[in-house]
Amino acid sequence: MDTHAAYQALTSRDSRFDGVFFVGVTSTGIYCRPVCPVKAPREENCRFFASAAAAEKASFRPCLRCRPELSPGNAPVDSAHRIADLLVQRIDEGLSHEAESLEQIAARFGISSRQLRRIVQKELGVSPVEIRQTRRLLLAKQLLTETRLPVTEIAFASGFSSLRRFNDAFNSQYRLSPSRLRKEASATSAPLVETETSTLQLSYRPPYDWQAMLDFLRMRAIKDVEFVSDSSYARTVRLGQATGWIQVSHHPQRDALLVEFTHSLTLVLPALLQRLRNLFDLSARPDLIAAHLQQDPLLQASLSLNPGLRVAGAFDGFEMAIRAILGQQITVKAATTIGGRVAGAFGEPIVTPFAELTRLSPQAARISDASVDEIASLGIVSARSRCILAMAQACASGELHLEAGSEPENVIAQLVALPGIGPWTANYIAMRALRWPDAFPKEDIVVRNNLGGVSAKQAEAISQAWRPWRSYAVMHIWKNMSQENHAGMSIK
Repeated sequence: MDTHAAYQALTSRDSRFDGVFFVGVTSTGIYCRPVCPVKAPREENCRFFASAAAAEKASFRPCLRCRPELSPGNAPVDSAHRIADLLVQRIDEGLSHEAESLEQIAARFGISSRQLRRIVQKELGVSPVEIRQTRRLLLAKQLLTETRLPVTEIAFASGFSSLRRFNDAFNSQYRLSPSRLRKEASATSAPLVETETSTLQLSYRPPYDWQAMLDFLRMRAIKDVEFVSDSSYARTVRLGQATGWIQVSHHPQRDALLVEFTHSLTLVLPALLQRLRNLFDLSARPDLIAAHLQQDPLLQASLSLNPGLRVAGAFDGFEMAIRAILGQQITVKAATTIGGRVAGAFGEPIVTPFAELTRLSPQAARISDASVDEIASLGIVSARSRCILAMAQACASGELHLEAGSEPENVIAQLVALPGIGPWTANYIAMRALRWPDAFPKEDIVVRNNLGGVSAKQAEAISQAWRPWRSYAVMHIWKNMSQENHAGMSIK
């Protein structure tokens, strides 16, 4: 195990590394999970282990605060923090029945809903029901203060089954009614105008390289589904049965993005906002990432030129994966053109105020029903058409989950098992769709050229110094090469 990389992950408190390793502290004889809230020990006092069992074999005893013994084995998905993260994500996706959602989440981890409740209670100090209630109330509070949506619509958009329950929960938590909170908030802010859309803020930790994010997304925008202007990103949206459009702009004075959304998306707002946080990498810690990467002289210039450079995620994992497949062996521009043809052939039409937004992104179920010849007729070679069909069938069946919170190494193994998907494509999908901060597509020709024309094996060796933030290092290397016209597997 690379002890320096593990120590960087430890000091970042990044929950995505929870369960990947355990740290034993020689000065105390205690071992912890990397998300333990205690003060980080000195690096020279740390020993890193791949499992709790290995730490105990070395005579370390479990921490009483982070309870590492509750994370069986060394799989990241077995950690309680990852369970809690996935629980919150499922809640944000608007599952309406608590029992159903808990059973679904527990099944993903191979445990019972009772075990899930016990783990979450012990690790986070709250029950799944309390997590759900908190998320509902926080969203409701934001909608009351930042929009003019009717209180009844806000209640249902926040996940409450009735206005009475919403009022009771709000009064109990905040000691005032929803209407009173809205009145007090409006007294200290500019009046909001009644429109067919509303706007919410999504905050981030500065700095944030908004222009670089727009440039990246513009090159890969799917015609008729996405549109990137000089200052904003817009797209059509389908979440469940809800359809509409969103437009995202930057408000640097507030360290936030402004999300304008149609009211047709109100009932799926939790899922919509979570997907946008993933797409724009709003949960990143640029200070910690830069402090580590700038130790490599190769990256220092890019870090100075582009502070706050983020890893663009994916609004929809399946959509992004298809776009990655289309980008194999061809230029970014050519792949974008073909992506537009796929949307035109398999995406449903939608009416928006934007001439550039006329199609919904194709769903896995629709493409899975197509034939290889139907896909190939769009100018896609047969081998790649078969790959797209296999991907669609795996996603439509629920066998493959391309979403943040999925265990990256397992998903990568599933991806490379599909016909026509190699390590490069699998790591690229993991970097963006799964939000894996340590993904590294070592086969990428731009990365290898920028490292001095090295082989994939040599690139992998060089990248060890950037762990656990290799995805961000790749973004800096790609940014440095953005002025050149590269073909092949480069910057898909």
